[in-house]
Amino acid sequence: MLRYVLGRFWQSLVLLLIVSFIGFTVLSLAPGGPLSQFALSPGMTQEQLDKIATQMGLNRPLPVQYFDWLSHLVTGDWGRSYRDGQPVLTIIGQHLFATLILMGTSTVLAVSLGTTIGIVSALRRRSVFDYTMTVFAMIALSIPTFWFGLVAIYFFSLKLGWFPAGNMFTVGDGSLLDYVRHLVLPAMVLALVDVAVWSRYMRTATLNVVNQDFIRTARAKGLSRTRILFRHIVGNALVPMVTLAGLQLPALLGGALVTETVFTWPGMGRLFLDSLGYSDYPVVMGLLMTSAILVLIGNLAADLIVAAIDPRIRLE
Repeated sequence: MLRYVLGRFWQSLVLLLIVSFIGFTVLSLAPGGPLSQFALSPGMTQEQLDKIATQMGLNRPLPVQYFDWLSHLVTGDWGRSYRDGQPVLTIIGQHLFATLILMGTSTVLAVSLGTTIGIVSALRRRSVFDYTMTVFAMIALSIPTFWFGLVAIYFFSLKLGWFPAGNMFTVGDGSLLDYVRHLVLPAMVLALVDVAVWSRYMRTATLNVVNQDFIRTARAKGLSRTRILFRHIVGNALVPMVTLAGLQLPALLGGALVTETVFTWPGMGRLFLDSLGYSDYPVVMGLLMTSAILVLIGNLAADLIVAAIDPRIRLE
């Protein structure tokens, strides 16, 4: 098991290095480059821009810039923002919690609803419920996140007035109930697609388990339906779903970016778009690395959990 863990860890580390190099190269070669924000300043001359580039080390070869940035990164120095001069880690830390809260809440909603719908659909195959949930899943997968967010704001905020239209809390309130009311709509919008995905995968996984010989043996032995369902069917059907949880992290982060923008949620997604608009490349690179680390940690954790559940994985 230790050998498997070390192998997956080194694979994740190599992949993280590849992601960092690609991201750094793309941002460095983007139109305008890191100097684009300084070029917009009134009265800025080319001589001044060249001086700034020299001070920032931007006139050096790209590989030298990358390894210099990487050496600072591993020591905890992620650079400073071009906008206000704050450390990148400080800025990301101010927005990370909001994103994790939003993603965690939407994941709980998606997993609980999706697995329940998938199991019931599999056990009642070709019923009205099964067909209805299939149509719902197809519609949910086809709806753009930003459009559903705007519709949710229109009905639940403007028309009904049940929930706030945006932000994370009401200024001057800050109570737990106020946080929850602001969280409901963005979490619901972010969870919509994941509910559809989880329900479809869980339905398929449950159908595969239901048709196995050990389920027929359990029924022949006279075990109760409840014990067969929770002890044998659900337990075995959830094993491949652990891998799905890791694979869904990139999509979840992408959905969070759109959702946070629509609901003005002060998380990493909104910070990413704002930083791109200001050409604040140190913050953009910091957010890219943070997202990559979160995705790799999620995938690594999913692989280790699956390996612990199914010993056959460790032998591959």
